[in-house]
Amino acid sequence: MSRSLADALSRLLDAAGDVPASHFTARQKQALDALGRTTQALTTLPHGRGVVYRVTNRLQLENLLRTMRPGAADELPEGLPRRAVNVATHRDSKARDAGHEIHYLLLKAVGDPVCWRQGERVLELSPVTVAAGAGALAIQRDDGWQSNEPLWLVENQALFDRTDWLPDGTRASLAYYGGQIPARLHAWLAHCARAPEVILFADYDGVGLYNFARLLEHSPSPCSFWLMPGWRSLLTRYGSQAIWRDNHAAFMEASARLAELRASEQVLELCRAMSREGLALEQEAVWHVLPGV
Repeated sequence: MSRSLADALSRLLDAAGDVPASHFTARQKQALDALGRTTQALTTLPHGRGVVYRVTNRLQLENLLRTMRPGAADELPEGLPRRAVNVATHRDSKARDAGHEIHYLLLKAVGDPVCWRQGERVLELSPVTVAAGAGALAIQRDDGWQSNEPLWLVENQALFDRTDWLPDGTRASLAYYGGQIPARLHAWLAHCARAPEVILFADYDGVGLYNFARLLEHSPSPCSFWLMPGWRSLLTRYGSQAIWRDNHAAFMEASARLAELRASEQVLELCRAMSREGLALEQEAVWHVLPGV
């Protein structure tokens, strides 16, 4: 409620005169009405078919707003992190636009050589992976980082820790993102072609398929959804009804979008099989693939 009140007071005090109630949200009007009853620093007056809010004690309201928002944005030093500005202006780092400008993409090289380039800057990912286990790129939406090798995306750490599930002879970057593809990573991938191919290996559920639909729709790089060898048998044997139920709404939206985007017949067949069986399948089933499948 305090954020709603602060937003409402800021709008009310910035106005040259009375402000129609229609200019405020329901929560903001509720906060203003409660404040008017307890302080008499503002009041409502009938106006046409509605009401307007009128300030009756500006100094009291300005002091109240200052306690909620101790710093004015135009008085702060330039270049402060966004969340530091929010602390000063709202006493809350997560107020308003709270996103970080940089996203750290955790990467592992599979094979050698694998590297990333941005102009004259080079990340030799293969030796970094050997020396430290993984590397990272500090990415921003419009930077120029690119690789000549495919980029694999996995959402569960076990698949990032052990890479023996990858097809023999793979030479690529393997990236871990955890659950949902973050908005900043998605925007980075959508800005320009980062790799000759982006391969998503996600859980076979509504979230995983929805992430693929977003990539397929927006990524300039060719995108594919990796299907485990023998996935039909794995789905039947190890699939989960509980995960299917929990992600059903996301699955319905994702499968419809994939059909509209003309996803590969193999991916559409996966959607049909999941719907037919009422099952979802987690990535870790990849280690149960039968030899020779």
